[in-house]
Amino acid sequence: MSDKPQHVTSELSRDLNLFHVTMMGLGMMIGAGVFIGIGNVMHMAGPGGLILTFAFNGLVAFFSAMSYAELSSAIPKAGGAYNFARIGFGRGTSFIAGWMEWFASSAAGSLYAVVFATYTLDFFVQLGYLDAGVVPWAQKVVALTVGLFFIYINYRGSSETGKIGAFFTLGQMFFVVSIAVVGVITFLMQPERIDNFKPFVHPDGWTTILVSMGFIYVAFEGFEVIAQAGDETIDPKRNIPKAMLYSVFIVTVTYVAVSFATNVAISSSDPELGGAMPWQWIGGFLDTGFGQAVSKMMPSKFIGYLLVTLAVIFSSTSALNATVYSATRASYALGRDRMLPGFFANISHKRKTPYVALVFTGGIVLTGALLLPTKDVASSASIMFLLLFFLVNLCAIKIRRNMADELSYGYLMPLFPLFPILAIILQAVLMVFLHEMSWIALVVAPAWVGLGVVVYLAYSRHNAIATEDEILVLEEEEAPKEQEYNIMIPVANPENALGLVRTTYSIAKAKDAHIDLLHMVPVPSQVPLTDAHEYMLEGKEGIVEAMLYLSPLFPVSTTLRYCRSIPRGIVSTARQKKADMLIMGWHGKPGEHRFAIGSTLDPIVERTHCDVVILKDCTESEYKRILVPLAGGPNSALAMEVASILADKEAGEIVAFTVSQETRRFDVEAFVDKNAERLHIPLERVQTRGVRSNDVVGAILAEAEDYDLLVMGATAEPKLTRLGHLPVPETVARRTRTPMAMVRSAAGFQSWIRRWI
Repeated sequence: MSDKPQHVTSELSRDLNLFHVTMMGLGMMIGAGVFIGIGNVMHMAGPGGLILTFAFNGLVAFFSAMSYAELSSAIPKAGGAYNFARIGFGRGTSFIAGWMEWFASSAAGSLYAVVFATYTLDFFVQLGYLDAGVVPWAQKVVALTVGLFFIYINYRGSSETGKIGAFFTLGQMFFVVSIAVVGVITFLMQPERIDNFKPFVHPDGWTTILVSMGFIYVAFEGFEVIAQAGDETIDPKRNIPKAMLYSVFIVTVTYVAVSFATNVAISSSDPELGGAMPWQWIGGFLDTGFGQAVSKMMPSKFIGYLLVTLAVIFSSTSALNATVYSATRASYALGRDRMLPGFFANISHKRKTPYVALVFTGGIVLTGALLLPTKDVASSASIMFLLLFFLVNLCAIKIRRNMADELSYGYLMPLFPLFPILAIILQAVLMVFLHEMSWIALVVAPAWVGLGVVVYLAYSRHNAIATEDEILVLEEEEAPKEQEYNIMIPVANPENALGLVRTTYSIAKAKDAHIDLLHMVPVPSQVPLTDAHEYMLEGKEGIVEAMLYLSPLFPVSTTLRYCRSIPRGIVSTARQKKADMLIMGWHGKPGEHRFAIGSTLDPIVERTHCDVVILKDCTESEYKRILVPLAGGPNSALAMEVASILADKEAGEIVAFTVSQETRRFDVEAFVDKNAERLHIPLERVQTRGVRSNDVVGAILAEAEDYDLLVMGATAEPKLTRLGHLPVPETVARRTRTPMAMVRSAAGFQSWIRRWI
């Protein structure tokens, strides 16, 4: 596998402003959502269910749009969800994300081409200019023709795509909003049409809304195309998040308004209804129900059909233009990183467009338009987008937690992580109900994902190139792992390696542990990844020193890795190696004031899933007198256990120490009795001592002067330091002259979350 970065010699042109990308998002959404969606959804969910379907979907989409906006503002480049998953979950997951993104946008493009053909031909049929018998084959010809036209428009370049897309989007907004306005006027003139909403929801129940939401979710995916425009947007950190949020809000209001207009478009006394309710009559037309309703609302059928047809022409072509653009950028990104063959990233020197990716995307769009029925295309695209947005919301949580200090965000969502979690739950619910809509979609979507897995295993994982955000394995030697307990020791340099492993010896012996020695190679940001090996020497010397001491006693594995962020590299490696405990050294200097114990250690303590032991000035394997200050926090039990392990087996003693304040008192005797089984020395060598003082730090420092080692639990939240509050353990660690071990336990719900997300 080649990990050397390779760069495309030509770049995409940066021509799109806020208006262009907002119009692209709107253009991708206002298409099938109105024209194909309204008839089908009204048939499934009833008149009020139609409005609720669009309103609730808009809310779910807005939650995901905030995740997309945040990630796109920090990682503004072509690839969208693929880029986010590459950073958040690695190569395998990111390839599947890009693969799904490519298909979902292409399938949506097929849908919009078919919508254009369906309504355009229906216009001529209704006016008597075309025989209904020729529609099936003519529909395919028209869909292929309009698909080819917009594939050519995308080849012309992003500037052409943006300008033409904006023109068609403005046209679609004008006609669609006009229909909504006419509907409102009709209702104001005939308020009795409110009875058209009886019953409000389909008699089959409220679950029909969940089915219809899943079916039509494809109509809210516009922010995905905006995410693809990072390389071609002016000031992307500001404009892309704005365009995403603006477009979702605008389209949701538009959908709800048009849904209302459709419901009140027909009088219940219209003889053509034949005694049926208006929503039943409209829903009976499925794909063209919206057009039938609008034709009833206008002064003449001709005006009604003309208005709908013009709206379809502008809406479906605008959406088709945007989806072809989005799908092309997704496959281009896969080729750029050699997840797909490199020719996918070939860019036309004249047009500055990825023409090879466009050809393959066009093939999928045209094939879908030719072979699949409308309902199945829409359902397939919706399944893919639901899966894709589910993954992106997970990425938003993981990347904010693990990489917030590495990225420069242009937008941060409020109330994090509430909205991504809500989106994940709601999207999972919609996927469960979508199976009732199309069994073909349940075959096509998994088949595409399965094909993607095959492509990744056969090609991508062997040929993908490294990105600057990845963690690279430079050297690795694995030792047989017969022990269940695994201790990882990050070794920074030879000078502190030996002192670190001497103390580690006692812990490893007590735990009967396997040891992983890790060195994260520090490569300056201006140095290319190809030169990372030149910075390995110091780390290898430290590992050799540690191995000379430990390898005769314990099975030892070694790893040298590179990551731009050393904390993220250590946390990721600890998770991958399934470490049970992480032991690190600390020089005692906190560095910047906003960190409790340092810019490297703070993120590790905060994010690591396993137990953490931080050693300051600890150079011995055993200690005679150990002080353990206790306050009943989540790390107190681990502090007692580590102290008992490091206590001299013949003469060591532990003093469990507590500082009582006026408002707080901790029962240290009861705590020691409760944790007696964790102690590795006789209970009679454990003493308890307490003092009363409002100066907790001062009392601990004064007491620690007479001891050989101080063991304390770390604060549960190191980030409190960034708010100007330095916790007691870290304050003591900065000021004490006694060797100190600071521990953080992996017990609790938060550590479970760290392990899995």
